[in-house]
Amino acid sequence: MKYRTRTFYTATQKALMWERWKAGWTLHQIAKLFDRGAGSVRGILAQTGGIRPPERRRCPSALTLAEREEISRALTVGQSMRSIAARLGRAPSTISREVGRNGGQDGYRAARADQAAWERALRPKLCKLAMNRALAGIVADMLRMLWSPEQIAGWLQHTYPNDQRLHVSHETIYRSLFIQARGALKKELLEHLRRTRGMRRSRSYTQKTAIHGQIVDAVSISERPACVEDRAVPGHWEGDLVFGSGNSQIATLVERQTRYVIAGEAGRQGLADGRQRAHQAHARKLPQELYKSLTWDRGAEMHGHKRFTMATDIQVYFCDPQSPWQRGNNENTNGLLRQYLPKGIDISGYSQLQLNSIARQLNERPRKTLGFQTPAERFSGCVAPTG
Repeated sequence: MKYRTRTFYTATQKALMWERWKAGWTLHQIAKLFDRGAGSVRGILAQTGGIRPPERRRCPSALTLAEREEISRALTVGQSMRSIAARLGRAPSTISREVGRNGGQDGYRAARADQAAWERALRPKLCKLAMNRALAGIVADMLRMLWSPEQIAGWLQHTYPNDQRLHVSHETIYRSLFIQARGALKKELLEHLRRTRGMRRSRSYTQKTAIHGQIVDAVSISERPACVEDRAVPGHWEGDLVFGSGNSQIATLVERQTRYVIAGEAGRQGLADGRQRAHQAHARKLPQELYKSLTWDRGAEMHGHKRFTMATDIQVYFCDPQSPWQRGNNENTNGLLRQYLPKGIDISGYSQLQLNSIARQLNERPRKTLGFQTPAERFSGCVAPTG
């Protein structure tokens, strides 16, 4: 049996891999550049969890190859450590350690010593979570509560403002999960992230495109009042659908100012009238000042928007085609819901009580954009203002 030889990629080839990966290319697309399988490329990228490692650089204060060659020549002619140090402008102890760890005065060789120093610099460095096990335990507990790394980092700074030992950046948490060599957080905790993948991907890779549709007499988002755009007042919502298998779906609403989310049963695809009745039912539960407008995409599920507006006095605005970013709050929230409603499952069986429970958990998470307050706190302040 003939086996294919193992592939060794050059530094230039690896740099090209990382550039394409960041640009949003798939593993198969990158592999075609090298006439190899996707697994070969994945093996390189997965070593650091899809996070490009920083380019290695020598410390400016470290001995250079030229200095090591000078040391080697000086030892050959029998010069002392102090005289070598004086010539190089280094401390005698630096020269002594360098010679001692690389073969001594008789066995010192510049090139071999330089390579050994480069390899020693590769030793793994402990990250903050590996050194502070108490902090790692707090982070792990919050990940199990489905908090995001950014929420955890923000909450820790907000709760312990004067204790740097309990501060950690969200990037450190991500890297500790994706790069298991750090030994700080268990790999099992990856399943509690919003996107349960084992490697970081480019934003371009995961970008979602909007649903095309023809809506009669649609009011464009460009006609939406400025107070809606700048979130000056509450009561303006964004809506969309979350899909499951078998055309099952639920409807989601997110209030723009407070990020408060409501999730409702929507039945199966094609039951647009039922979805609009569900929105009308939610609208009747809220004070009128907290439900003034609704922004939707171009999906056909809101083709009866005129009837909805007449029944509720709520104006519906529609995003431009292929512009999901115009409903950024709702797009982000639907991503959060995937922790509870994974892709590929039938979600038609979820009762309204179950959906209410999921929405409550999201509304009780601290949010960076709210100064690490929760949407529930902000929304309650609008419903029952103090004073």
